[in-house]
Amino acid sequence: MNGKPQILEVTPPAAIAGGEFQIRGKNFAAAQGGRPRVTFGDVEAPVVIASDSQVIARVPEGASVGELVVRAGEQTSSAWTCELGVLIAENVHPVGNPAVDAQGNIYTTLSGPRGQATPVSVFKIDLNYDVKPFLSDVMNATGLAFGKDGDLYISSRHNGVVYRATPSGQMSVYVEGMGIATGLAFDEQGNLYVGDRQGTIFKISQERQIYVFATLEPSHAAYHLAFGPEGYLYVTGPTMSTHETVYRISPEGAVETFYRGLGRLNGLAFDAEGRLYVAASMGGRRGVVRIGPDRKPEMFVSGPGIVGLAFTPSRSIILAISTQPGTGALYRLDAGIKGRPLP
Repeated sequence: MNGKPQILEVTPPAAIAGGEFQIRGKNFAAAQGGRPRVTFGDVEAPVVIASDSQVIARVPEGASVGELVVRAGEQTSSAWTCELGVLIAENVHPVGNPAVDAQGNIYTTLSGPRGQATPVSVFKIDLNYDVKPFLSDVMNATGLAFGKDGDLYISSRHNGVVYRATPSGQMSVYVEGMGIATGLAFDEQGNLYVGDRQGTIFKISQERQIYVFATLEPSHAAYHLAFGPEGYLYVTGPTMSTHETVYRISPEGAVETFYRGLGRLNGLAFDAEGRLYVAASMGGRRGVVRIGPDRKPEMFVSGPGIVGLAFTPSRSIILAISTQPGTGALYRLDAGIKGRPLP
């Protein structure tokens, strides 16, 4: 290679602005000394750590071309293709998973601090990525989920109400008394499950009968829910621990540990192959962790502040980011992965 930098491996496979790629290879140190340079297309990236065989580079704001190149002095590596998330919405405040309807429209919240009203509760982002207000009368909109009826269900952690909104935005109360209501998920039969931050997972039948489905430890932030391919409900609830638990609950309500060892657990979703994706930190790095049927975790997306995710019909992943209190954004990652069909 005549001293030319050579990239052998880049992990994880994808990142958003602020995330980090670990680049392994050869000849990263310039002959005359000095740190290597890393670019994504024409945008230069900050280098966090550098040696002759390893570089950690942070994705800068504005980078959208995933052609990663390492330069050492006058020598330049061949380009390595990686996936970068594209910003599609700002001035939102998601606190969990976004929701995607059958047509691919995306819904996210402007949740705000608890007890504080916001001018918009839920935004709709159409296929052209135009962001428009959808609902404006839900205090602290939190969890989002679509039912088989095509309506959007929204929880409020302010008053414990779950609302139902038609595609045209007509809203009504679906159920009340859900405590500090957070995550939502539907099973195959159309029963709705609601996470209460105090530790209760409620089950609401199609006739709106309310049951206590399971009880977990209280969470300091929220509960996030998703159904896996075997009909079990998967639940995360952030605590202050660095080794938090992804729970799995049987259809009969028996709680077991699916995986323990990740930090800052938030939203989760499954792909069509039954792999679980969860917003979490792993090895001190924040992003989205993928856990296969063998229960071995791998960092799939690197990026700060990710609190939720959802798959689209076009096989993209929508990543929900919470930055400063009350603010956030959405990114689109064209991962080419089919999500698990919703119940």
